[in-house]
Amino acid sequence: MIHHIEVENIKCGGCMSSIKTALMKLEDVAELSINKETETITVDASCNRDILVSTLLQLGYPEKGNNNMRHKVKSYVSCVAGNLTN
Repeated sequence: MIHHIEVENIKCGGCMSSIKTALMKLEDVAELSINKETETITVDASCNRDILVSTLLQLGYPEKGNNNMRHKVKSYVSCVAGNLTN
C-alpha cells in the first residue's frame, strides 16, 4: 500500500537521510521517496500508517499542523545525525 505523509521540519539532506534510515529499518517498508520542497514522504509499505507516523514523530517530523518546539528540536538532532552518516 502506498502512503503519502505530509510532515513538518524537513530542512536538508541530513533530515532526509535520517528519515530514510529509520523508515527502511521497519520490516514492512519496501521503498520510499522524500520530497523536501513539499515535505511529503511517499512510502510503499504493508504496515499500518500509524507505525510510519509514529516513527516520523519520534524523529521530530510530525504530520503537518502538529508541530511544536519539542518536535523542532528533535528534528535538528535527527538532521545532524543524518549529516554525520552521509
